[in-house]
Amino acid sequence: MIWRWIKNFKQSRAFHPSWIVVSVLSIFGVAGVIDLPALYAAAKAVPSTPLKPKMAAELQVHERPNFSPPPSDTIPSGEFGNTILLGRNIFKNTQVYAKSFVGNGLNCVNCHLDDGRKVDSAPLWGAYVKYPAYREKNHKVNSYEERLAGCFRFSMNGTAPAADSKEMIALVAYSFWLAQGAPTGADLAGSGYPKLESPTLAPDIARGALVFAANCVICHGATGQGTKVNGQYAFPPLWGKDSYNAGAGMSRVSTAAAFIHANMPLGQGGTLSQQDAWDVAQYLNSHERPLNPKSK
Repeated sequence: MIWRWIKNFKQSRAFHPSWIVVSVLSIFGVAGVIDLPALYAAAKAVPSTPLKPKMAAELQVHERPNFSPPPSDTIPSGEFGNTILLGRNIFKNTQVYAKSFVGNGLNCVNCHLDDGRKVDSAPLWGAYVKYPAYREKNHKVNSYEERLAGCFRFSMNGTAPAADSKEMIALVAYSFWLAQGAPTGADLAGSGYPKLESPTLAPDIARGALVFAANCVICHGATGQGTKVNGQYAFPPLWGKDSYNAGAGMSRVSTAAAFIHANMPLGQGGTLSQQDAWDVAQYLNSHERPLNPKSK
């Protein structure tokens, strides 16, 4: 039909409105042929852009699954429930329920708050699902029982209950109950202590002493020896013979700073600046404490 119009136009030389339509359609047609390859190439290039390593790492952090332990009033009845309750009692009041294995004045709950339930305070439910695991500390794959044994040896400055003892079985049962429903092997959100960025200034003992005086003495005392009620520590000693030894995780300034920033002052975690947390951790760990048992 187009060729017929062209022939008629050549013969008559008369203008016809349909030529406007033909011209416009021709222009768009040519433009379309030219643009389509470019559009196709651009669209193809977008999804092939690689994800930068930094972005991938950030996504992994953000994708840590959330988890909430069961309410305390749902502990089952019967023998298994009684074992879970014993484990919780040992954890809350180690000085009473596992005293023969403890060599200082601490309880497990001093470093793992809210009966081992609190996020960002190395909760038991976050640790239980990660074992067995290799640990740089002793250069071997550890069972969960061995991990708990390390706490008794270093943080409690004592000796570990045997793997088949009622105390160890109870602590494992309590951890198992807290972690029920959590995915095995998962790095759960809120497990461990949140890592801090490197400090702007090198951690400083003098600045840390000021932070301690302003924020910590009300609970831990001016000499850092804790506060006792009826002969038991209501707030734990931070150095000296009744505190953790030099082989404990808290003896590392980075670990202590992370715990302090997330959880201290008690009930006011996150209120100290990261620099203050680094400084006061340096101050605490500058004091004398029991030796690392590995060095004895």
